[in-house]
Amino acid sequence: MSPIDKPRGPTDAIRVTVMQGEVRVSTDPRVELNTVLGSCVAACLVDPIAGVGGMNHFLLAEPPSSRGTDAVDVHYGVYLMEMLINDMLAWGALKSRMKAHLYGGANLRTGMKAIGSANADFARSFLENERIPLMRFDLGGSFARRVDFRPAAGQVRCRNVDAQMAPPERPVARPQVSSGDVELF
Repeated sequence: MSPIDKPRGPTDAIRVTVMQGEVRVSTDPRVELNTVLGSCVAACLVDPIAGVGGMNHFLLAEPPSSRGTDAVDVHYGVYLMEMLINDMLAWGALKSRMKAHLYGGANLRTGMKAIGSANADFARSFLENERIPLMRFDLGGSFARRVDFRPAAGQVRCRNVDAQMAPPERPVARPQVSSGDVELF
C-alpha cells in the first residue's frame, strides 16, 4: 500500500490550497486551508460557536471605476469578501458571531504602485463596515507569507517565506465589456 492509498485517520489533516480568486469554507476539524500571499490578501473568518470557518484569496480590492458595475470578477476583494460571508452563512454561521484574521498585503516591488497596501486597507475597511471584529492580522511589509488556517477551530499560522513563492501579481486577461455585437465565425 503506497502512502497515498493509506487510509486517513481521524486526526490526519486534509490540506486544501486556496488560490487567487477562490473561497473555501469547512466545518471539518481535519481540514487545513493554506495559501501563499504577496500583495494579495487572505481573509480568514470563523464562527467559533457553529465551528465553521473559511478563507478567501483576493488579488485586488475593487475593479476600476471605468469597468461596468454588472461585471463580476472573482479576483476582486469586494466580491470574494461577500462570497466568504455568504458561504459561511450557508454552512450555519451567524454574521454576529464571525471573527476575522487578515494576512498579506505586502508591497513586494519597490517603485511600483502599493497594491498590497490598498488591498490591506480595503480588507480592514470592509470588516469594519460589516462589524466583523478583526482578531489578528499580519499585513504590509515587503515579504511574502504562507498562511495555514484550520477553519473549524479558527486556528491560524502565518510565516514569512521567500517572495519567489508568492503567486504572480497580475490578473488573468479578461475580454473588454461587450458592446452587444455578435461575431460569427
